[in-house]
Amino acid sequence: MTWPDLAAAAQALGPQAVNVLDAGSLLSAFGALGIAVVLFAETGLLVGFFLPGDSLLFTAGLLCVPGNHGPVHLSLPQVLCAAVAGALPGAQTGYLLGRRGGRALLARSRSRKLHEGAAKAEELLERYGHAKAIVLARFVPIVRTVLNPMAGALNVPARVFTPWQVIGGLVWTVGLVLAGYALGSSVPNVDRYLLPIVALVVLVSLAPLAVEVIRRRGGRTSNGSSH
Repeated sequence: MTWPDLAAAAQALGPQAVNVLDAGSLLSAFGALGIAVVLFAETGLLVGFFLPGDSLLFTAGLLCVPGNHGPVHLSLPQVLCAAVAGALPGAQTGYLLGRRGGRALLARSRSRKLHEGAAKAEELLERYGHAKAIVLARFVPIVRTVLNPMAGALNVPARVFTPWQVIGGLVWTVGLVLAGYALGSSVPNVDRYLLPIVALVVLVSLAPLAVEVIRRRGGRTSNGSSH
């Protein structure tokens, strides 16, 4: 099914058909404003860990290409501004919530994925140091949601967190949007393959978590065989 088919189906179903887990649906319904809201929620509010930040940014870049046949045509400057306006204040908000609420915020959640993300975020901070971990976390789903409040709860200095979250946020948002735009500009009729492309982006974004899981299982196996 191509994007024109999906757009026609969405229009037939009406505004209630918006799927917050689907980048194309969000962009078709809310445009650039949706990008800002989703990225703010994903990076600043613990309830936003399930939102599709990576695929949203990449898809938005594709839909900025002149002549695309997707559900909506977006303006590249507007998309870039919306992405930055959502991701940077979002991360700072998460940090401030962590400073005030600490680990109590995570303790209230019953989400296993969220707690696993918190453990991974704390491990990144310990292994790579504050600066590198803050930048790397932007590219790991769930971790980019949890690391910001974790940094606040662990009393990472604001003078360290703020500049590095800005750098990481700019690289993440601008990089993914321009990557989508570059692909759309170089491949004719790329919108026809948008669904598999977005699926690939999601898989790539999950790769760091998969590698970490495999590494941990390998470590446990080695420890178990050594006894």
